Amino acid sequence: MITASIVTYNHTLDDIEQALMSLLQSDVSHIFIIDHSDKGSKEFETELTAFGKDIVSKNPEISHKCRTGRLTVTFHKHENIGYGGGHNVAIRMAANARSRYHIVVNPDVCFEKDVISAMRDYMDSHEDVGQMMPKVLFPDGTIQRLCKLLPTPFDMISRLCLPPFINGRRNDRYELRKSGYDRVMNVPYLSGCFMFFRMSALEKVGLFDENFFMYAEDIDMTRRMHRHYKTLFFPHVTIYHKFSRASRHSIKLLYIHIKNIFMYFNKYGWLHDEERTAVNKTTIEECEYCS
Repeated sequence: MITASIVTYNHTLDDIEQALMSLLQSDVSHIFIIDHSDKGSKEFETELTAFGKDIVSKNPEISHKCRTGRLTVTFHKHENIGYGGGHNVAIRMAANARSRYHIVVNPDVCFEKDVISAMRDYMDSHEDVGQMMPKVLFPDGTIQRLCKLLPTPFDMISRLCLPPFINGRRNDRYELRKSGYDRVMNVPYLSGCFMFFRMSALEKVGLFDENFFMYAEDIDMTRRMHRHYKTLFFPHVTIYHKFSRASRHSIKLLYIHIKNIFMYFNKYGWLHDEERTAVNKTTIEECEYCS
């Protein structure tokens, strides 16, 4: 069984419709929508229910999967415990349902129906893989460089505060641009916009650290997973992601971003982080060898 979750916060149907349709047409068996909204949840749930009924009535394939119990969608209103915390709620329910794989999906992504089946097939034949991310493109088709090294404080601060022309060469290294983004790579930091997990790996590594309310939870998760399993960039399938960089347009979100980055370095070390040094050295060597 493959399950998936979307965490919403004051979203409308328009905001998540493409992501939801992508999941409905895929091999996912159960979709969990975890709503953290501080207003309008009943209206949102009603809107989703009406949308679901309309899709089932118009799409014979989805209708058949629903009638035969091979596809369910559930809406869960939950107090706002952050991005990772919301997905943890769904992952625990997925574990109770004996899911084999679980996918963390941003509300602003979309993809073709074969993406998930291709990633599942790869996972099925590679037991040493605990987490995967597909190639991620902007809506205009340009690539998003979301494979990264474990960050140093300078990497994070410079990306938030400095113009690209000052930090260009270092940032290219941090984003592994020399790899070409055209082959499978074992990377210690994969974006949280689409995280394909092996459930047995999550049982070993643990769920999202809920101390990270928003931002940095994906660095922490991939880093912990990378200690025990391969965490792969899988460019043979593609998704599209709007990638709004909301913290660059909101003082509140920028504060949350910086606070969680500080929390990350307090957890792993600021200047002295032997694991980061060793992992990044190995990653660079492997990516340059593959390039």
